[in-house]
Amino acid sequence: MTTTGEPYLGVEQGPIRPPSESDSLFIRVTRNCPWNRCTFCGLYKGERFSQRPVHHVLRDIDAIRRWMDVLRRHGTGGEAGGPVPGPNPAANDWPALHAARTWLAAGARSVFLQDSNSLIVKPDHLIAILTHLRASFPTIERITSYARSRTIARIDEADLVRIAAAGLNRVHIGLESGCDAVLARVAKGADQATHVAAGRKVKAAGIELSEYFMPGLGGRALSRQHALDSAEALNRIDPDFIRLRTLALPAGLPLAREQAEGSFDPLGDLEIAEELLLFLQALAGITSRITSDHILNLFEEIDGVLPDDRDRMTAVIHRFLAMAPEEQVLYRIGRRTGLFRRLDDCRDPLLRRQAQGHVERWSATPANVDAICAELSKRFI
Repeated sequence: MTTTGEPYLGVEQGPIRPPSESDSLFIRVTRNCPWNRCTFCGLYKGERFSQRPVHHVLRDIDAIRRWMDVLRRHGTGGEAGGPVPGPNPAANDWPALHAARTWLAAGARSVFLQDSNSLIVKPDHLIAILTHLRASFPTIERITSYARSRTIARIDEADLVRIAAAGLNRVHIGLESGCDAVLARVAKGADQATHVAAGRKVKAAGIELSEYFMPGLGGRALSRQHALDSAEALNRIDPDFIRLRTLALPAGLPLAREQAEGSFDPLGDLEIAEELLLFLQALAGITSRITSDHILNLFEEIDGVLPDDRDRMTAVIHRFLAMAPEEQVLYRIGRRTGLFRRLDDCRDPLLRRQAQGHVERWSATPANVDAICAELSKRFI
């Protein structure tokens, strides 16, 4: 739904972006999620989806550009604590000033279109936004957006090529799983065939593609099929990036309620590691980069390009699985408290002492560490 009659209240910022877009300028094209039925996601629950009027988005861009010009003229760059140059901003202009200052400090090279599915807007509207962005900010090197496979599958191929030519460089798609049984169970709104068709269409248009795989989403009953079918789908797509986002379930989500009722049996970290190992081993004939760039993932150091780096990445999991149970507990607590980023951090005396303190404080053992880590993971959602 487009809310064309609403008043313009200034620059808007949405609630989410990929970790890889931390230095980007955020331009809000849509609000919330047009699907909003996935049982594992609570970000937009209770919120109404809308498309922002195109002229509002263009005004956001103009406002940020004006403040960037002011900051550059006064030599304040993007210094977060610097004085506000020129006249004091109006109340609704502070978000524009903050966006300009933050983006300048980051180098003003990348833009992320918010919220969850910017490609749902009409192609001509999106092209107008992309064109204005490129004209307003010549330093832009990349413009990125989230998109749903179902939305991409419905876009005419020629329109997607025009969108790419207007400046959209990268698309992030939440595949989550390539297993039809898992996708139906969590109400993803797409099946494997739709995921594959959408991913291939993005690649054919010349747009860089990131696909997300969610370890643990199939639970214990569908773990093996989740890993193998997801690898099969990604083998058919060959995305530029495969990004890992391990399942975590805060209270209140439909899938968390299913867990509480006993109809969804979640995996523990050891089973997650085994599932991830199976998934990585099943990826074949592709040259994707595997990225584990989220605190929810047990192994941040799994990062590399297929096929050359497969053995190095799987070696991390083999090494973890070969650890003594007490060492696994220590690593898991260290990881879930943000102390550890690599398995070798277990050998750092200071970090190890801090992690061991948490283990002792919570009386963590191989028998109860899954429950402790599940609670700790909820802080990062």
